[in-house]
Amino acid sequence: MISPRENWRVVMLVVLLVLSTVALFVPGGVVAGGDGNQSVGSDGPTNLQYGIELDGGARIRAPPVGMTAEDAQFDTESVVEREVANELGLRGIDVRADRGAGTVEVFNASVSEDEFAAALNASGVSYGEIRDGVTEQTRQGIVDVVNSKISESGLAGGSVNQLTTASGEHYIIVVAPNYDRQELRDLLSERGDVRIEARYPVETNGTTEYRSETVLQQEDLQSVGQAQSNDDNDGYHVSVTLREQAASDFSSVLNDAGFTEARGISNCQPGAGPNGSDAGYCLQTVVDGEVVYSAGVRRNLATSIRDGDFNRDPTFRMTTTSQQEAQDLQINLRAGRLPAPLDFTESQESYVEPSLADRFKMNSLITGIIAVIAVSLTVYFRYGNARVAAPMIVTALSEVVILLGFSAAIQYPLDLSVIAGFIAVIGTGVDDLIIIADGVMSEGDVDSSRVFQNRFRKAFWVIGAAAATTIVAMSPLAVLSLGDLQGFAIITILGVIVGVVITRPAYGDILRELLTDK
Repeated sequence: MISPRENWRVVMLVVLLVLSTVALFVPGGVVAGGDGNQSVGSDGPTNLQYGIELDGGARIRAPPVGMTAEDAQFDTESVVEREVANELGLRGIDVRADRGAGTVEVFNASVSEDEFAAALNASGVSYGEIRDGVTEQTRQGIVDVVNSKISESGLAGGSVNQLTTASGEHYIIVVAPNYDRQELRDLLSERGDVRIEARYPVETNGTTEYRSETVLQQEDLQSVGQAQSNDDNDGYHVSVTLREQAASDFSSVLNDAGFTEARGISNCQPGAGPNGSDAGYCLQTVVDGEVVYSAGVRRNLATSIRDGDFNRDPTFRMTTTSQQEAQDLQINLRAGRLPAPLDFTESQESYVEPSLADRFKMNSLITGIIAVIAVSLTVYFRYGNARVAAPMIVTALSEVVILLGFSAAIQYPLDLSVIAGFIAVIGTGVDDLIIIADGVMSEGDVDSSRVFQNRFRKAFWVIGAAAATTIVAMSPLAVLSLGDLQGFAIITILGVIVGVVITRPAYGDILRELLTDK
């Protein structure tokens, strides 16, 4: 009878196989993959996610737009950002100053280096070199925001990474399954700058002038709800909750401007002003500088603001005219503003048709089956002993099942390079198991467990050295952003680690039970 205590490695292998099976096939068996708005798992019988090569989709590689002034010295970041933006005729979001890092960045392709330098000089900023490109902090911000956009859009299996070329150029790589190039471009081309502006009339010297004042920005929001249709089915909205200070400032502006008085309640006439501008007391939802919706303050909200109840429960609705606008608004509010735009004039784009991806998927399955059969026949002809060969094949395949389960659990997208990594894992795994079998059996029959263990340790040292070499060789490919090579390296390294820690020792225990009597 096999003792679980003596064969704990086999027990551990069985436990991992059970957990991997749950992650692969049980609905909801994954531990990652987004919130409740994001689809998790594939459309097939498993929870595996597929990259664009196996599921179809688009990939865009583009550099961020911008220039950076290094070694910049100034006193106040907000003042520099405002003054440089005014000098260049840009919006405030197109300039970013970081006093700690000593940098000032401008994110607009139409600004030349001379114009940027002149704006810095006019703003009293001393600086060193002006170079093309943005800072690492800005690039990481782009990655974080695009990741959030992908998550909020429900793009399971999408990914965002940075790439640095040998010449020092920086790119953002975005992969989106089930999207075509134009859809992905549309998602990435929006900066996602959302704000609420109060537009209201002001009497000056007997004439009426209109003043626009930003009363809310994305950083003022504490939480963002779902895009929903209005109660009267007239339009759509996204509910937002304000931070305490933002709610107080919002209430003060609307009270002072007259939005909560009789003359301002529900008194908004979109497009009725000069040149099609809004007339009356309007709260405008502005996305990337464009007014997407304009409406007055309703009576119940005005009463709540005037009485102070709004400050205790600062929740209200940002309304849009269509469901798509509401969904886009939700994505932008939750993901945040894109720090810098991407330069699509310098982009590299690719697209894989879903039908072609299905053929790749089927061919990958066939290739994997052929690899298993070829390895199985080779091992059997090598030993001619099913007691040695069968556990070897089962153990090698268990590594693949564990890695597939891990991929499903963390929703790591599979593509052709990852499939190649799985095939490599099968090959290297069987190589190591052959080393174990030959090391144990080459010196004659195994008389006892003690003899077996001595021979096994010698063989395992060889396997350990080979595993360390493989990990060292693959580590640069896994760490550096080298496209498809990264997935291949990651799976190969994980396969080696699982093999050395779990499956090789477990095979040793199985072989000991089969070959020794005591």
